[in-house]
Amino acid sequence: MRHILVTVMLVTVVIAIYTSTIGGGTGMEQSVRSTGGRMNGTIQSINP
Repeated sequence: MRHILVTVMLVTVVIAIYTSTIGGGTGMEQSVRSTGGRMNGTIQSINP
């Protein structure tokens, strides 16, 4: 029973850390997408 409790708590902590750092509206995933979009626009605007 103790092992199951520790496993559930560990999974909960990992999900919480992921949500607060990478996921969500202000996480790194959104930041990378917006930066990639700006870079894509800049590259497309370059005239050869």
